[in-house]
Amino acid sequence: MAVDLPFEKPLSDLRKKIDELKKIGIDSGIDFSEEISRLEERCAKLQEDLYNGLTPAQKMHLARHHQRPTSLDYIQAIFTDFIELHGDRLFADDLAIVGGLAKLSGIPVTVIGHQRGKDTKDNIARFFGSPHPEGFRKALRLMQQADKFGRPIITFIDTKGAYPGNTAEERGQSEAIARNLREMAVLGVPVICVVIGEGGSGGALALGVGNRVLMLENAIYSAISPNGAASILWKDAGRADEAASVMKITADDLVGFGIVEEIIPEPQGGAHHDLAVQSESIKEAVWRHLQELGAMNAEQLIQDRYEKFRKIGEYHEPDLSETATELEASAEEPVETAQI
Repeated sequence: MAVDLPFEKPLSDLRKKIDELKKIGIDSGIDFSEEISRLEERCAKLQEDLYNGLTPAQKMHLARHHQRPTSLDYIQAIFTDFIELHGDRLFADDLAIVGGLAKLSGIPVTVIGHQRGKDTKDNIARFFGSPHPEGFRKALRLMQQADKFGRPIITFIDTKGAYPGNTAEERGQSEAIARNLREMAVLGVPVICVVIGEGGSGGALALGVGNRVLMLENAIYSAISPNGAASILWKDAGRADEAASVMKITADDLVGFGIVEEIIPEPQGGAHHDLAVQSESIKEAVWRHLQELGAMNAEQLIQDRYEKFRKIGEYHEPDLSETATELEASAEEPVETAQI
């Protein structure tokens, strides 16, 4: 049973009332069918209005829902013959990043993703999905292996950001992220990235340099988390909802900016309501883009990736010669003076 978020309480209360009426009707033998039917119509209308009009802050809470499917959930549902590979061959195995070999519709691929925990103990072991440098280096090792053997790469992005502690900085956090950005840019195989929850800061970008970046309907993707932005702007992380509403972090915003190629729809209420349906939607979208990218050779894939990121944030300068001509023309126009 999915746990409801605070903004879903009116809908939850109405569903409970319907269930109570049904139970009373069964126990007492009284026919409440007319009242139940009326409440069910009202519930359907409220549900439609609620989930079709979600605010950025509400989407942020859905993206962070503790029951939202993780990378391993999707890997097990979408791929076959998954073999998880461990370690960066330099320091340790970071459990905040999972990855390995698998097959997608019979095609060998490498799949990598951020991994949050399922409970408190698991979250502590996985640093709540926030990788250390060895996590990014493990991901890079797997991507370079995929490049060597010609396997497409699929990444699942779901992290609030890279681990912010001293241990990560001591082991070269910024260098590990920067190296991933550089090396992913020149991989000669198709790279498809899917934002499945919260894509935050460099921790997300380190798995996000792909030919195609797809995003679930209620996911968010930003250069800093709303909590971090609120802390910097207003010295109050509690204003994260306010920050989320102005940061342009939703899938609709990012498609408009050209950062994301496609929005993958979610079951009504969020991905955690139906893993099977959500997994099938992701599989269909990834396979479709993979078929398109499969027609390109290594040089074309690198160029395609370069052009995708090169156009992000592009701007146009005004023609200064035209502006000067307009100013000169306006200066020559006669100025009417008022008669006193």
